[in-house]
Amino acid sequence: MSHSLELLSEHRCFDGWQRFYKHESQAIGLPMRFSVYLPPQLQAQAEKDATSGAALMGQGKVPVLFFLAGLTCTEETFMIKAGAQRYAAEHGLMLITPDTSPRGAGVEGETDHWDLGVGAGFYLDATQPGWNQNYRMESYVTQELFEIATQVLPGDSQRMGIFGHSMGGHGALTLALRHPGKYQSVSAFAPICAPLQCPWGEKAFSTYLGADKAVWAEHDASVLMSKVRNPYPAGILVDQGLADNFLPTQLYPEAFEQACQQAGQPLTLRRHEGYDHGYYFIATFIQDHMEFHARHLK
Repeated sequence: MSHSLELLSEHRCFDGWQRFYKHESQAIGLPMRFSVYLPPQLQAQAEKDATSGAALMGQGKVPVLFFLAGLTCTEETFMIKAGAQRYAAEHGLMLITPDTSPRGAGVEGETDHWDLGVGAGFYLDATQPGWNQNYRMESYVTQELFEIATQVLPGDSQRMGIFGHSMGGHGALTLALRHPGKYQSVSAFAPICAPLQCPWGEKAFSTYLGADKAVWAEHDASVLMSKVRNPYPAGILVDQGLADNFLPTQLYPEAFEQACQQAGQPLTLRRHEGYDHGYYFIATFIQDHMEFHARHLK
């Protein structure tokens, strides 16, 4: 699969480069955007080619950390708000953040709700008519963007981590469990841990996947974890704010905690008094997550 990237903008950041790209996605069938932070360890290569990224190949690979953002977010949100580049530069990590859904698919109803359709792809491949042609975020993240990270950009395919927030936390946990061996580390901020039990999950899954809840279960992190045995022996890190308005009705971290106990999966689930669902919470604990992934990916 060939990949041609259009550089939309780039910004010097902690002696590395923050870039924003657009490309014609073969998995999605529409133009997609993503952001990438290239750490200063790649400075010499990055300065050779400020347009395509192609000249970055062949001069050493760096670990890659994918971040999956939450509902209504774009490829920009995490890079602007989280403050992660400082730690990516320190540890020599490439950061990649995709958009949260296709844009411009023209599916009826895709812009009617903030928690469904545009900005709400849920990191799965839809199976239902209308949605199944373009809403293929699982294939996009795990296959196409993975190839771009390792074939066009200088990412090391053997040192890949994934993390995310809310809907993206759901994505990080489920993709890590659905694609064993692809990612060496996984963590999440306030993830949707049991979408079969919450309104967000019921709405998205019934629309994208149909009525069969056995199919839904294949995209529920707590269900997936309950069926395996210690898939990430080095541990999983999850942070949850206790002042999060969505905690009682949408997130259910206790379900994932129970599933990890059943699976013999080491889990560090940290509950934080006073913290809500937003990026002030993420920015507070982003250093811990970056260091967690750096330890596993180095």
